[in-house]
Amino acid sequence: MRWAPLLRNRDFLLFWSGVVLSQIGSRATVAASLWQVYELTGSIAATGLVGGAQAVALVVLSPLGGVLADRWDRRRLLQATQAVAMLAALGMAAVTFSGSVAAWHVVAGVLVTTAAATFDQPCRQALVPALVPRDVLPAAIALLNPSREVAVLTGPAIGGVLIAVSGPGLVYLLDGITYAALVLVLLAVRVPPLRKPADAPPPSIRTEMAEGVRYVRRRPIIWSLCGLDLLLTVFGAYRVLLPAFADRLDIGPTGYGLLSAAPSLGALLATYGIVQLVSRSRRLGRALLVATVAYGLVAIAFAQVTALMAAMAVILVLALLLGVFDATATTIRHAAVQLETPDELRGRVQSLYQITSRGGPALGDVVVGVAAGVLGPVVALSAGATIPVLAGIALFTRPNCVRDYTGISAPAPAREPG
Repeated sequence: MRWAPLLRNRDFLLFWSGVVLSQIGSRATVAASLWQVYELTGSIAATGLVGGAQAVALVVLSPLGGVLADRWDRRRLLQATQAVAMLAALGMAAVTFSGSVAAWHVVAGVLVTTAAATFDQPCRQALVPALVPRDVLPAAIALLNPSREVAVLTGPAIGGVLIAVSGPGLVYLLDGITYAALVLVLLAVRVPPLRKPADAPPPSIRTEMAEGVRYVRRRPIIWSLCGLDLLLTVFGAYRVLLPAFADRLDIGPTGYGLLSAAPSLGALLATYGIVQLVSRSRRLGRALLVATVAYGLVAIAFAQVTALMAAMAVILVLALLLGVFDATATTIRHAAVQLETPDELRGRVQSLYQITSRGGPALGDVVVGVAAGVLGPVVALSAGATIPVLAGIALFTRPNCVRDYTGISAPAPAREPG
């Protein structure tokens, strides 16, 4: 059983539980921010500015966050980022409870929170290989990614209920509390020190950034996965449209929370199969492409049945399937990037990868939000989701590093010899 070593690993379990709790608050806040901006402005394009703020923070700060994750104590850096995000969440709660909130307050709060998370995410990802042996690393990643879906499942659902009870301010307050909880949990996690060359003077930040970029450029599988990730998340972004779909279906904030949570429930239901796939399959590239194409097709179907005002059960089933295929593709991409990266470069490579893995959905909110403002949400999602479908089919029909990826290759040296 691949999970057995993980379930006996005290430090991994502590870290895992703290991350899940923190992400529940974060996901509730994302849902509340989208809802609040749409409620304040009535504009899908303005709602997309929430993703725009995330994209700006990720693109500008990710390279620096990766360098610091490889240079500083990762646990302490993670604690510091959680403290900053906690203050931002509490500030958003205060301005909302005061009754003076405007859309720009929400977008600014998202910008600060995402800026903190930009330093936070490379640390989180780089800590995992330090806590578990390499032979169970794919299973650990396969477990962490569906755990993220626990947060995406419960966070929006809780957010929808809290919005209905007291408005978004209560959601932001909950988020601040969960950030504080992770700071405390990290005090108990034992992390091995990062191995550094003895007596070597630390290179400049710019040099370390460049080293991370050079490494990614030498690994076609990594930058190819980044490109595929961007196509799926930018053009297949559906979460920014959920407030408008909920409005069209007249299901209110609680129904919106349920609709937002359904894809994550699908991911959770598929957890066992995903773990078995990434742990045992030697055709991970083909599985990734199948999941990418399936995600795009389901997104198109989701948009169309929503336009037809189909039964809520049909809409929720398609939302579940979105979660299944999204989680499968995401887990394979994350596992591949981790397996292809040496420990001393994990922070920098993860920071570059998060520009696509997290910046892609944020940019997608802007792209799909603007397209929806012009074409309507149904046409925008249907047209956008066609792009990853075509890309996945094109990659599947000819030999390439993505289709032929097996998951068993070793990372290249961080520095070329000589």
